[in-house]
Amino acid sequence: MHERLRQSELFRVYQDAFRTATGLPLRLVGANPDDCCLGGEAVNRSPFCEELNLCKSACGACVDTNRRLLEQASVEGPSTCHCFAGLTASAVPVRLGVSVVAYLKTGQVFSRQPDEEQFDALLGSLGRKSLDEVMERTLRAAYFQTRSVEPKRYASMITLLRSFAEQLGRHAESLAIIEEGCEPAAVARARCYIHAHLADPLPLGVVAREAGLSESHFCRLFKEATGLTLTDYVNRCRVEWSKKELLKPERRVSEIAFEVGYQSLSQFNRSFARIVGASPTTWRRDRFEGV
Repeated sequence: MHERLRQSELFRVYQDAFRTATGLPLRLVGANPDDCCLGGEAVNRSPFCEELNLCKSACGACVDTNRRLLEQASVEGPSTCHCFAGLTASAVPVRLGVSVVAYLKTGQVFSRQPDEEQFDALLGSLGRKSLDEVMERTLRAAYFQTRSVEPKRYASMITLLRSFAEQLGRHAESLAIIEEGCEPAAVARARCYIHAHLADPLPLGVVAREAGLSESHFCRLFKEATGLTLTDYVNRCRVEWSKKELLKPERRVSEIAFEVGYQSLSQFNRSFARIVGASPTTWRRDRFEGV
């Protein structure tokens, strides 16, 4: 799913616009915290970070910082950290259901212009004796050419990424629910059965049997193909159905909840709020007020 999002026109257009408007790099990386903080297009890397990558001890420290940043973002949402070199970096999770499928990463900037004393401290942490004269000169040039962004302005940039991450999550949702023709036949059979019986109970055993697979094999294959668990997929399909019904003013929310397959109004409200970010009543009101 991460790669499909990264290759999407939606991401490429936003990436170019964000870089042009802010001057900051923007990458979409996978959900694995062990992914290195470097790699990818050169235009999306800090020249200073690229030079640091040539120092084995520095690269190890960068990877560790990156891992902690992604782990924090997966739990707390958009997160920012400072590396040992004084650079600021941020990660914003892109979620599909309750699962993180990717992170938007930016930063590699200073919060204020560094001075010679800070650079000397950096050289000390790297180990001056391990650096030859050419490497030290190259690091110095890249260090003082690195951008500085005032914290308040930087925070506004992260707010933009938070909104875009939500949009990417919705795009991932549509890819998982709508895209057909590139999935195993067993998953296609399961999806056809789900959509034909969306108002009915859909226990794992029944759906797996329709797919012709054991429950464990079906769970693994379905998650690989859609990026969602069966429960998440069914809930999202039911919520999408309920949105169409909520646009009909004469329909009561409780009627819609039972019609789309929920066993109680409270269960429907919880699922809808988790997926959409607002209660069914609030979502409906906002749509009508915008007309």
